[in-house]
Amino acid sequence: MSVLVATNGSPEGRAAMQAGLHEALLRGTDVLYLNLADTPLELSADVPVQVTELPRDPDAHPADALLDAAVFNEVSLIVVGTRRRSAVGKLILGSTVQQILLEASVPVLSVKADYVAPR
Repeated sequence: MSVLVATNGSPEGRAAMQAGLHEALLRGTDVLYLNLADTPLELSADVPVQVTELPRDPDAHPADALLDAAVFNEVSLIVVGTRRRSAVGKLILGSTVQQILLEASVPVLSVKADYVAPR
């Protein structure tokens, strides 16, 4: 079962990819990389990486599409990057990561931008 990593090219997204690659190596599996940016991250990995993109449905929430991809691909872990937001920011904008954390059917690893994978 793959480790699903969704990134948008941000520092948090790059940290999520680093954590996802590390988790896949520990689990002896591959990474399913959902690219949420216009250009994919450049990867140098010790595990197989399958790159894909979420469907560009303007009516679909990114969290719903990501959760659907997790179920469809039968992943064992979802890895996402998070950034600190104020309480007001969370209230007004909601949180894609929060929806993933609450609704995912598999464990979710939330990673901050300053994450460094163990060696």
